[in-house]
Amino acid sequence: MTSIVPAESAKITGPKARTPAVRSGRPARTAPAALAPGARLLPSLAAVYRAQLSRARVARIPLLFVATFQSIGIMVLMRGVVDGGAEARAVVAGSSVLVVAFVALNLLAQYFGRLRADGGLDHYATLPVPPAAVVLGAAGAYASFTVPGTIVTAVAGSALFGLPMTHLWVLVAVIPLSGAALSGLGAALGLLAPRQELATLLGQLGMSAALLLGVLPAERLPGPVGWARDLLPSTYGVEALTRSFDAHPDWAVVGLDLAVCAAVGMLSLAVATWAYRRAAVR
Repeated sequence: MTSIVPAESAKITGPKARTPAVRSGRPARTAPAALAPGARLLPSLAAVYRAQLSRARVARIPLLFVATFQSIGIMVLMRGVVDGGAEARAVVAGSSVLVVAFVALNLLAQYFGRLRADGGLDHYATLPVPPAAVVLGAAGAYASFTVPGTIVTAVAGSALFGLPMTHLWVLVAVIPLSGAALSGLGAALGLLAPRQELATLLGQLGMSAALLLGVLPAERLPGPVGWARDLLPSTYGVEALTRSFDAHPDWAVVGLDLAVCAAVGMLSLAVATWAYRRAAVR
C-alpha cells in the first residue's frame, strides 16, 4: 500500500529536522557599546585648574590689590598698639595668612554659592571628571592669586616691625597648606549654603574669624575664644610662620604645625568634595 503522508511532513518529523526561525520584523538586538573610561584625577585636575585660572585672570589685579592693601592696612593700624616681640610676630604672620583667607574663604564661598544658584554645577556634573578635580582645581586657581600678595605683606610687615626676613622661605609651605585648608572650608560653605546670599554671608564671617583670631596675639584672647582659634584651619599656618621669625626657630615645632595644617587641609577638601557630590545630584 502506498503512503499518503506528504513529503514535507516526513522531512519535518525526521530525527535531524530543525524548526526554521520565525522573523518578526523587529531589528536584532545588539550588545550596548562600552563606555569610555573615566578621566583620571591628575589630568582632570590640571584641566580644571587651567580653565579656572584663565577665567579668573580678568579680576587678578583688583583681587591682589584689595587683599594685599587690606592686610597691610591692618598692620599699619596695629603698629600703633604693638611695638615688637612676640605680638609683632603674630600680627605679621596673621596678616600675611589673611591674604589667603580673603580669597579662599570669602571669594571661593561666593563662587561656589553662585555656581550652585545659577545651575553651573549641572555643567560640571556632565563632564567626565572626578568631583575632587573640580573642587581642587577651583581652589588651587583661586589660591594661586594669593601668592604675590602674601609675600608682599610678609616682607612689608617684617620691615615695618623690624623682624628678620631670613626664614621667610617658610611661606613656600605655609601658603599652599593654609590655602588648601581654607579653600576646602570656603568651598564647603558655598556648596552647603541653601542660598547664594547665605554663602556670601558665611564666607565673610569666615574671613572675619580669620582676621580676629589670626591677627590678634593668642595670649590676648580669652579662653573660649582661644579654643575657637585652635579650630580655625589657618591657625597652624600662622603659628608656623610666627615661629619662623625667631632668631633660632624650633624647626620640629614648625614642622608639626605644618603637618597639622596639612591634615586639616586634607580633611576640609574631603568635606568640600562630599558637599560638591551632594549639591550636584540635587
